[in-house]
Amino acid sequence: MALSAASISNASRTLSSSTTFSPLNNSSKKISPSHFSSSLSLAHRSSLFRRSFVSQWGRRESLRGHVSSSVKAVLVDESKEKVKVLKGDMWSVHKFGGTCVGSSERIKNVADIILKDSSEGKLVVVSAMSKVTDMMYDLINKAQSRDDSYLSAVDAVFEKHRLTAMDLIDGDDLASFLSRLHHDINNLKAMLRAIYIAGHATESFSDFVVGHGELWTAQMLSYVVRKNGQDCEWMDTREVLIVNPSGSHQVDPDFVESEKRLEEWFSRHPSKTIVATGFIASTPQNIPTTLKRDGSDFSASIIGAMLRAHQVTIWTDVDGIYSADPRKVSEAVILRTLSYQEAWEMSYFGANVLHPRTILPVMRHDIPIMIRNIFNLSAPGTMICRPAENEDGQKLESPVKGFATIDNVALVNVEGTGMAGVPGTASAIFGAVKDVGANVIMISQASSEHSVCFAVPESEVTAVAEALKSRFHEALNAGRISQVAVIHNCSILAAVGQKMASTPGVSATLFNALAKANINVRAIAQGCSEYNITVVIKREDCIRALRAVHSRFYLSKTTIAMGIIGPGLIGATLLDQLRDQAAVLKEDFNIDLRVMGITGSRAMLLSDVEIDLSNWRELVKDKGEVADLEKFTQHVHVNHFIPNTVLVDCTADSSVASCYHDWLRRGIHVITPNKKANSGPLDQYLKLRALQRQSYTHYFYEATVGAGLPIVSTLRGLLETGDKILRIEGIFSGTLSYIFNNFIGTRSFSDVVAEAKQAGYTEPDPRDDLSGTDVARKVIILARESGLKLELSDIPVQSLVPQPLRAIASAEEFMQQLPKFDNEMARVRQEAEDAGDVLRYVGVVDAVSEEGRVELQRYKKDHPFAQLSGSDNIIAFTTTRYKEQPLIVRGPGAGAQVTAGGIFSDILRLASYLGAPS
Repeated sequence: MALSAASISNASRTLSSSTTFSPLNNSSKKISPSHFSSSLSLAHRSSLFRRSFVSQWGRRESLRGHVSSSVKAVLVDESKEKVKVLKGDMWSVHKFGGTCVGSSERIKNVADIILKDSSEGKLVVVSAMSKVTDMMYDLINKAQSRDDSYLSAVDAVFEKHRLTAMDLIDGDDLASFLSRLHHDINNLKAMLRAIYIAGHATESFSDFVVGHGELWTAQMLSYVVRKNGQDCEWMDTREVLIVNPSGSHQVDPDFVESEKRLEEWFSRHPSKTIVATGFIASTPQNIPTTLKRDGSDFSASIIGAMLRAHQVTIWTDVDGIYSADPRKVSEAVILRTLSYQEAWEMSYFGANVLHPRTILPVMRHDIPIMIRNIFNLSAPGTMICRPAENEDGQKLESPVKGFATIDNVALVNVEGTGMAGVPGTASAIFGAVKDVGANVIMISQASSEHSVCFAVPESEVTAVAEALKSRFHEALNAGRISQVAVIHNCSILAAVGQKMASTPGVSATLFNALAKANINVRAIAQGCSEYNITVVIKREDCIRALRAVHSRFYLSKTTIAMGIIGPGLIGATLLDQLRDQAAVLKEDFNIDLRVMGITGSRAMLLSDVEIDLSNWRELVKDKGEVADLEKFTQHVHVNHFIPNTVLVDCTADSSVASCYHDWLRRGIHVITPNKKANSGPLDQYLKLRALQRQSYTHYFYEATVGAGLPIVSTLRGLLETGDKILRIEGIFSGTLSYIFNNFIGTRSFSDVVAEAKQAGYTEPDPRDDLSGTDVARKVIILARESGLKLELSDIPVQSLVPQPLRAIASAEEFMQQLPKFDNEMARVRQEAEDAGDVLRYVGVVDAVSEEGRVELQRYKKDHPFAQLSGSDNIIAFTTTRYKEQPLIVRGPGAGAQVTAGGIFSDILRLASYLGAPS
């Protein structure tokens, strides 16, 4: 019997939106759910739903009276030869989620995308409108709770779809859809009434109710496509997709039966544009069911595989799959391609764009999955496919594609000497876990078989621990198992990349990044396929760890949170230099330095985002708060998600220097020109250096000795390469260098000091420079770097402050009294000049005799020290290699610009150590 496509379509549409299936006979194709509202006996409500589908079979003849003649013709004609559906690259499959079809305007946008697709065959899978599935579950919950408001909730569902339809379609199409919508709503009310009476809904009833949202969306979208001039059919996938229940509340597709039914459906609906319902399917007994979580994606993947489509496009509200959760890593990037295995791993470990099972059907046929953003059509999206290869057969992707995390995890550790070599221990452990229905996320076992640890959801760990203690009760009492321990509040961090298997050093890089961010790893797992490396860490460290590893693998800039202490002359100059260089560092060197706090002795400025350094002075004045160094430290280090923190101490304050030990212990890097810590008590210095080595933190202090000159780094380089220091001698004070370079001719000493003060070379009180204490601190720092265990008190210092002026209260009075002592300094100068010498104020480290000193010395005019000008510093290293001609470092040794530049250099050195490209 020949039927037109239109008659088949119209007849099948009449019942498809309100169908269910009998579990007793597979040949029974259509049963109206209106019969679920047959009379109920309160005495039998406990068995109502077990018998509900059976009761429909008894009404089979009654139902047939409602079936149109054209549908009967289809059923009769099923014995005839079917038209086989053409499969292959002609088909493209699209899936649109609830957000994509959340309103009439968005449904129009979806229709526009369908119309613009030039593929010969187009199959579109749709979810229910946004929030509708939740509304349907709410109906069931209210009915089960005998909450009468389920009736008004049903009306709200009806009204939502009625208004949407009225905005999308008109005429006969609108009348037809509203008729079906009324019919469905009436049936739902009858079913919900039955649930209300029984106080319970079976899973099959729930699945039937919640699946209506997809039915209505598919019908409305198909009308819109037809309204725009393209032939379109809609498919109730419960007629096509057959699934079998599996463990963990999931289902497995029956591809053989589903493909058979797909052929049958196409024989009745030979359209090239089809809108299909996502999420819903049927069991082999024709009982309605759903594909569970992310079911619409799964529907698209299954149908795409059955059609052998050239591509399955998943339309979402994000631009693609990111290298990490962009809510946690602001620098996360869209991945242009992922292999099937990489996508599977990232989905398993928390990347929410796809469910892992969505990948399997298309992977079998090498069908790419494209992730696109319907709200940003210009975004290229992410392609999931087989990895591309170059001409040499090598895969082109980078070793690590991305990172994912799972939070709210607990670690269970079963440990004992009696476990080693005992067959069945692991089976007993995980058998106990299975008995309580817990999900094991990750497993790690010591090669000695002494312990097994595994991760489970935090919500399940109590039951798991109790089950294990019960299972191993005798072994625990006998001491064969020493403990069943639980570590709460953990997170799992996974690095995913298919090429990790062939790239040496990936694990080392990962753990190095975690160590430098001061992250402690609780457990590690890696399969032999090496598609991922998984670590368990503290939950509070998760975001910092994620940012650290993401940054280390060049997926984002090396980002450092900075706190600047002491915005005086040097600190302010440093902030200005950071401001001027920030854009260049980000663009050319992949370094992102973010100043999160600035504090002085009275006021501080804190910010949850990096401080705008273009007007930091005004911000400190207008938005500053009372300075609190501990609050400042806590904010810069903890109150954001930047993995690396550095505090830059630009003060000369010993109380700030006393905090270094605590900062390093907390994983905070320290950079400073402050000499107080390294020249303080020897035991404190040694503890500081030991802690630096133990805590994987960095403590840089190049500017403590030579401002911007590489004095400390040169000394370390000599020692590290096996050279031996014999003597270090130098002019370490830019202030005193300036004074004695200009103390010539007939100029008085007091005039030169006043000039240096006016030029900003001296401290506010010049006695701080003239006393020689600053030079002595530099000498002790170099002596200790050379391996000498000296205290500051061991260094004899020749002070240039006249004895009578040392106790004067103010700097102004000191400057007024200083000319009285000019004659003595003039005499010393004259004696030097008479001998052909010049005066220089020097510090000396004598490594041979293990001593140091600071004094005013005379040098011949051809000596390198005599050739200085301005405020230059000069340091001569006499070593076993540089014995005849010392190694000399010379350059500017004073001034805010060069000192700030030295600090800035240490900051960039820290960035390099933390992973910035060199």
